[in-house]
Formats: sequence, structure tokens, C-alpha cells
Amino acid sequence: MPAERLLPSPEAEAILELARDVAQRELAPRAAAHEADGSFPRDIFTTLGELGFLGMPYPEEQGGGGQPYEIYLQALEEIGSAWASVGVGTSVHVMCCYPLATRGTAEQQERWLGDMLGGRLLGGYCLSEAQAGSDAAAMTTRAVRDGDGYRLNGTKAWVTHGGEADFYIVFARTSEDRSRGVSCFLVSADAAGLSALHPESKMGLKGSTTASMVFEDTFVAADHMIGAEGDGLPIALEALDSGRLGIAAVATGLAQAALDQAVTYAGERETFGKPIIEHQGLGFLLADMAAAVESSRATVLEAARRRDRGLPFGRQASIAKLVATDSAMKVTTDAVQVLGGYGYTTDFPAERYMREAKVMQIFEGTNQIQRMVIARKLAAAGR
Repeated sequence: MPAERLLPSPEAEAILELARDVAQRELAPRAAAHEADGSFPRDIFTTLGELGFLGMPYPEEQGGGGQPYEIYLQALEEIGSAWASVGVGTSVHVMCCYPLATRGTAEQQERWLGDMLGGRLLGGYCLSEAQAGSDAAAMTTRAVRDGDGYRLNGTKAWVTHGGEADFYIVFARTSEDRSRGVSCFLVSADAAGLSALHPESKMGLKGSTTASMVFEDTFVAADHMIGAEGDGLPIALEALDSGRLGIAAVATGLAQAALDQAVTYAGERETFGKPIIEHQGLGFLLADMAAAVESSRATVLEAARRRDRGLPFGRQASIAKLVATDSAMKVTTDAVQVLGGYGYTTDFPAERYMREAKVMQIFEGTNQIQRMVIARKLAAAGR
């Protein structure tokens, strides 16, 4: 059953209808096979780029769709409900475009941004390291000045599209200053000295390649630095606020898919002479699942609307990410319970939804980190 939405315009309704159609016609039929064999669906991102979904929240003058985050996130939810790996990949790519779109020079934007927003170039985000995940300022990857550029050395972990992307947004240390010692670079995938390690073997999201990226004296020209030297950490954290909303939207879509699967099954399966949805125990469980999905969507849209109005939204983004991903984990687990033994088999997608939900509580900042962010902002507001 499609999510019930209150959209602000006929244009928004058309966009969401297109997103739903593409999700169900192009994505859903392929999801199970790719998730089973771990193959990366590069062509899907080309299609989404051609249709405008990879550049939706960026200005038209930059080659984007000029849509508010409120609409983009609902389109992303539709994509995520059909295939979470593609939803996550879309969110990560859109986040990869953020540094260039907001801090890049006119020359840099003219050179790269159009192809990025149009999906002709797919991005990877290189921030985390093996010992510097939640604490990004502890990164050790270095960029040392060398003539008219920089030499990068280090390893970035947990890179979505690692080894598959055409470019990487890379954060590297250019000085020892903890908060102003990191800079942002755009690095082409074919740069000498850049390589991908073997992809991680994951519990879920197998259709989304995740790998560590190794930089060995990788030369990056100075005109590939985005923003000024030392601006990297603020850029990364700004991008993450928006990225967390993307993951929250995908998690909401995943939870909606699990709810739909459970409701359909509960309406068809009979025990004691009636569909199990009519038994109070199952009915109440489904009601709680529906409440969790609706609550997640509401928190995502509240944060998005604040962002669209230019208001501070960092706390709301953390709340949305926390609520939506925790809810997705619970809803998908309950969906497996509703299906009983069948939920534990690969004959139904419920078990895959449950495996996919888990990582959403971890990436773009663990939910423990989200609680820290929220608490700190509350403390600051109370002073």
C-alpha cells in the first residue's frame, strides 16, 4: 500500500508518482537477484541520473532539479522501499555532491558538477578510517604539499561505492590542528596510487559495494581542493547533516516495505477460521509497526522543512536518523515475526529487510553518536 502523503503541488505529486513507478518497475524486480549475488547495479544509477533523481535537491542553474529536501527525501523513500542498496547509494552520491555544490568555485562546478548531478559520474565519500569513524577529527590520512598539488597517503574505510565510483570526496589532514587541520579534495578514481581493497562481506546491502580505499602517494592537483585549506571538517559535518536525512528517508522506506509485506501476509494467512490480522495480538503488533513508520516519516519531514527554510536542522536531522533507523530495525524484526517460519526463509523479502535495517543504525554516525549530538545541542540551548 503506497504511503499516504500530503504534497505541496501538482509538480511534487508528479515527481513522487515517477519515483514510485521507477522504483516498482525498474528496481524492485531486480533487487533480490543483486542482493543474492552481490553484483553492483551501476546502470541503475545512470538511469536515476538521467531521470533527475541524483540532482534533485540542487539548484537548476547548477544542473540540478531545484527541488526542496521535503520532496527529494520522499522520492528517496520510494526508492529505498523498493531496493535499500540503491536508496543508500543515491543518498551517498547526493552527499558527495554537497561539497562541490556549496563550496566549490565556479570553475570547479562548471568542470564537474553537471556530470555528477546527472549521474554520469558516481561518487564515493571518503571520511571514515579504521580508527576514526565516529571521531572524524582523529583521522590520520595526510595530504602533504608537493609543488602545484598534494600527495595523499592513508586508508579510508567503509566507502560506499568503493572501487565502483568515478570520483571520491576525500578528507585528509593538512595540519595538526584538530578542528582546522583537515581539507577536502575531489579525487578521480583513476588517480595514480589510488586503489580499492577487496569489498567487505556484509550482512546486508550486498548490492551496494563497500570497500576501503588506499592512497599511496596519490597526487592531487591544488585545483582539486574544495574550499580553503583547513575547511574540510566543517564541510564534512555539514554534508553529514543532510546525509543523515537521506539515510532516515531510506530507513523509513525500508520499514514501509516491511509493513506492507506483513499486512499482505496477515490478510491472506488464516488460523482458527479467520485471517491472522483479525487476531488482536497480530493486529496490535501491526498497529505498532504502522505507528513507527508514520512517526519516522514525520520526523524526517520536520527536519527537511527546517532545512528548506534555512533554519538550523542539525538536532532534528539527528533525531530523524535516530528515530527512523531504530524504528526500521524494530519494524523489520516484527515483520519476520508476523510471517513466522516463512519470515525466516529467503522465499519472502522480510529476512532481507531485517538484515538491511541493522546497518542503518550504524552508518552516517551511529545512533549512540546521534544521542550525543542531540544531548549536546539540548545542553547548549539550555545555557
